[in-house]
Amino acid sequence: MTALEFLETLGKGDPARVYLFCPHKAPRAKYATFEPFLAERAVEAFVRTYVDPETKDLAYASFYADETSAAEIVSEAQTFPFLAERRVILVRYAERYESESHGEALWAYLESPCETTVLLLVASHMDKRTKFSKLCEKAAQIVECPELNTRQAGAWVRRTVETLEKTIRSDAVDELIERAGLHLSDLNNGVRVAAAYVGDRTEICREDVVQACADVAEEEVWALSDAIAASETGAALKALRRLVDFGKEPDELMSIINWMLNSAYAVAIAGRGEPKVSAFVANKVRSLARKLGVRKLRDAFALCTDTHFMMRSTGVDSALALELLVAKLAAYPSPRQPAPA
Repeated sequence: MTALEFLETLGKGDPARVYLFCPHKAPRAKYATFEPFLAERAVEAFVRTYVDPETKDLAYASFYADETSAAEIVSEAQTFPFLAERRVILVRYAERYESESHGEALWAYLESPCETTVLLLVASHMDKRTKFSKLCEKAAQIVECPELNTRQAGAWVRRTVETLEKTIRSDAVDELIERAGLHLSDLNNGVRVAAAYVGDRTEICREDVVQACADVAEEEVWALSDAIAASETGAALKALRRLVDFGKEPDELMSIINWMLNSAYAVAIAGRGEPKVSAFVANKVRSLARKLGVRKLRDAFALCTDTHFMMRSTGVDSALALELLVAKLAAYPSPRQPAPA
């Protein structure tokens, strides 16, 4: 099934013991495609559906395969749930376990998965000739997460806008796709920036998209990115304050920072390959990607999430929270700088 079909069937019956979220190769297509944002949304929806928030700390765990051995994953999966019906284990970058040297323990587990655990494997690429792939075909529910076409992306934009309790005109959808492309992380950022731009109005029109998405590419955004990349805290804070002077609201600024970091992450994980952002954006955030790298960018995402939660839930001054966030991002040492004592 596809990720969109998976989302529609969530909660209708007991879950499988293993799920594999992986690329899809269309008939006659030269290459398989993978939409990581769609996979993440599917995983998040699964966790919301099947993991009780009150026992989440006990019943749910997430890992990165490039940081965790297969034996550790298996040990977690075989642990009996405490105060919960089942344990849910998420493993990103599961393609690492395609090789026997890295995945042997997990291969054995897939022969007989634990009845009280749901194992969610996310792989951005898969070689169907490997033993790991064949074991997943037998043991797992395969959820393919392909890049969307224009029609599907438009439908996704409309559904996302509905969750924000707004509507969007057809020409606005077309304009958004034209400007942001078909990658869902970029579209999601565009939707949220446009929604923040219209404020209390319930309808997003084409002109709103033009104005809001043009703002994303303002020189001050790139000045902020460059300052963080150069560890120049003062310059970064000045760029942030200039964006405030331009009329940017806290939620919009949060969306811009998230978009900037997501773009840098796309460049970082691509390595020497082609990142899934426009060449213009990739060039603008390359220094930020080089400074932070994949691991520090993951930490930066968590920091953004904590900051956004604090802004929404604790009554803290939003301007101060954003300045602290930017200062912390700029303070991350670059690979050539020693970490502060």
